[in-house]
Amino acid sequence: MDFLTHSLLPLPEVRDFQHRLSAPNLHWRDGRLTAGDQAALVKNNYQLDPNAELTIAITNCISSALTSDPLIKSFSLVRRVHSLLVSRCSVGDCYGWHVDNPFSRHGRRDLSFTCFLSDEGTYEGGSLMIQTGGEETKQFRLPPGQIVLYPSSTLHCVTPVLSGVRYVCVGWIESYVKSPDDRSMLFNIDAGARGLLARHGRSDELDLIFQSYTNAIRRLSS
Repeated sequence: MDFLTHSLLPLPEVRDFQHRLSAPNLHWRDGRLTAGDQAALVKNNYQLDPNAELTIAITNCISSALTSDPLIKSFSLVRRVHSLLVSRCSVGDCYGWHVDNPFSRHGRRDLSFTCFLSDEGTYEGGSLMIQTGGEETKQFRLPPGQIVLYPSSTLHCVTPVLSGVRYVCVGWIESYVKSPDDRSMLFNIDAGARGLLARHGRSDELDLIFQSYTNAIRRLSS
């Protein structure tokens, strides 16, 4: 399983961020300032000043939620969450097909994520498109407070916003396990073992599965 969508933030918290993002005096910067040379050619959006109080509030909230959520921890094996940005796309803004740089000065980029902050009915367009292989793509346009995580190695884009304004928080996760295939295998083992534990309770056999799972992480981690 390469992708995970999940409800991350409670709606009242998102509503507060929405209200604060609508303030007229916020300092929005050209999104190309944080893009690599190739990505900058297809990037057309704006990002909130990383030192702004609101940016820090949103990114701290999302970072904390990511590192404490059991499902996300199992899926991504989080070592660190880093390089978070608050992004705005207005009418005509988009981000063409690109792949994320493998590193930032804060860490390796194994998983990318987008946390949606706008209500779906307040804008049109602005879908996150992710190439899954060949010409197949997955499309994501999620309710406020929901997040999608996906391998940073994939080609992806944001389609043009046709009306309204799209607000999201994007960022990256450095995982203890580099390989998406290895993370997927470990996630399935953990999910299966936890399901058996919930259904049948602890057993000696299940202890062996959890032991093997833990030692597999130890062997595959980098």
